[in-house]
Amino acid sequence: MPALKKITLTVTAAAVLSSLVLAPASAAEKDKEKDKQPQPNHVMSSVGGEQLSKVGTQVNLGPGAPVLPKGLTGRSWIVADAESGQVLAAHNSHWRLPPASTMKMLFADTLLPALQPATLTHTVKDSDLARLGEGSSLVGVKEDHTYTVHDLWLGVFLRSGNDAVHVLAEMYGGMPQTIAAMQKHAEELQALDTTVVSPDGYDAPGQVSSAYDLTLIARSGMQKKDFREYAATASADFPGEKKKKGKKRETFEIQNTNRLITGDNGVDPYKGIAGVKNGYTTHAGNTFTGVAERDGRVLLVTVMNPSADESHAVYKEAAHLLDWGFAASGKVRPVGELVPPKSVDTGAGTVSGGKGAQPAAGADQGSGGQAKAANAAAARGSGGVGVALAIVGGVLVALAAAVFLVNRRWPLPGLGRRAPQD
Repeated sequence: MPALKKITLTVTAAAVLSSLVLAPASAAEKDKEKDKQPQPNHVMSSVGGEQLSKVGTQVNLGPGAPVLPKGLTGRSWIVADAESGQVLAAHNSHWRLPPASTMKMLFADTLLPALQPATLTHTVKDSDLARLGEGSSLVGVKEDHTYTVHDLWLGVFLRSGNDAVHVLAEMYGGMPQTIAAMQKHAEELQALDTTVVSPDGYDAPGQVSSAYDLTLIARSGMQKKDFREYAATASADFPGEKKKKGKKRETFEIQNTNRLITGDNGVDPYKGIAGVKNGYTTHAGNTFTGVAERDGRVLLVTVMNPSADESHAVYKEAAHLLDWGFAASGKVRPVGELVPPKSVDTGAGTVSGGKGAQPAAGADQGSGGQAKAANAAAARGSGGVGVALAIVGGVLVALAAAVFLVNRRWPLPGLGRRAPQD
């Protein structure tokens, strides 16, 4: 055999052997990398569709659809069309994880119908604030000071104030009653991954939710006009120390902790953002649910516990997912859906019961306490849309436009819930 032919055969054989050896090694390395990623430690729910129960990223790309953003590190995330309910993409969306202060969305969605009037006031007692967790986020509620319900809701939505949550819970009837009501409401929404232990989202054994559930809850909350306006408020004045005799009570400014609304610290305000809620605890990491409008579409996104070392990764990953969702709308086949509440209104807006017709719990209520609250908010310059529309320039004008569009499109037909019967 000629020497050149021998060399050729030797080189070819070596190449074949190398591919046989190296290919498994490469696959093994990929498996190792995959194993490093946190995985759900339980069988995930199939609420919303079987594909949502699968581990890992779920997306069905169609022709012309953009690929998902690179570098996503959230343990769990979801992108959904807020109006149709279609889930465009998801990653471990039913993984039951600590929710941190995103739990306040369920708190607000549950209690807002009962605690609306701006004229309703409460003088805070020591016992109202006795069980605040160490290191809680606070808005600055003080004992022996009087606040309106409107003030307290601003404290919940803007500063994620656990002190405001505790006071509102006491006004509602106490912590046990509040927790029971929240759990019942979660079950009505089919947010079945959610277990409520602490209504403010403070770390507590057994308290969990999921990206899917938080998105359901946000969608339900956005049915309420006051919820939408509080969630979109960028800044407001909050009552300070008691007024001295003959002097007006002092106030101080509070700013929304949602960086996609306000920007700051390396995060750009997101064009079209209209809420909803962020959170952080040591156990939960960073969590975020947001809603945004662009070109006639309204999307919801939730990101839970990104592992990236990058500062404010939860906002940046949420923004990337929203960008992808707007670009991918109409070009992907849904991987699931956001299910409606267990009992939905037939469209009449009221249901009959032992106490007569009542407004659907999820519907906008344009009169009575809610209207007074909205009017008071606008008059005081701290009521979400009213504030944004009154301010000229920059981010808040863009925010106002987004909120106006979202307000115009909500409440969504067919999502009104029957009011619970006593």
